[in-house]
Amino acid sequence: MQPDIRSTIGAELRAMTTPDGTPTIVGYAAIFNSPSEDLGGFREVIRPGAFAAALAGADVRALINHDRNQVLGRTKAGTLLLHEDSRGLRFQINPPDTQFARDLQTSIGRGDVSGASFRFYMFDDPARGQQWRSEPSGVVRELTEIAAIDDVSVAAYPAYLATEVSIRSLEEYRRSQPRRDEAWIVRAWMKLRLEEAVI
Repeated sequence: MQPDIRSTIGAELRAMTTPDGTPTIVGYAAIFNSPSEDLGGFREVIRPGAFAAALAGADVRALINHDRNQVLGRTKAGTLLLHEDSRGLRFQINPPDTQFARDLQTSIGRGDVSGASFRFYMFDDPARGQQWRSEPSGVVRELTEIAAIDDVSVAAYPAYLATEVSIRSLEEYRRSQPRRDEAWIVRAWMKLRLEEAVI
């Protein structure tokens, strides 16, 4: 199972100090019912409740830019709180007293760092937790249940990137559709390969 990474631009990321003097970073790793940018031929929408099962008993870390060497908090340690509210997947981090964490809080306060993202896994069964549909604006992948959350990250460059898992799932959906979409698949595949070549 390969992880997907999704970013939230405008994550309402804030660095603050609680009344007792504890530094805290809060924000949203995902926003519900908000279509993503183009992920390589499709858009994605996360529905309320999608994280419920993944959060139950999970040991999730908060990182900087998904760098496992820059740990900001952890659910099992009580330094990362994650929960769904009516808006999305909200996080609250009690960061360590380290130079990289202090630098990050300064960058958030200045507005230099304002994004967040999360690394997650879908179920091996492509029919579980996701639905594909065609709309006038294009193909939409609707996420209703996420298998696991690996990490939430504060991100300097939040970007929506299609992963191999997402593209494979998209191709399965396309194969189930009438052949009139075949040319579209070729265009989406070529666009993805071109973007990979540029990176």
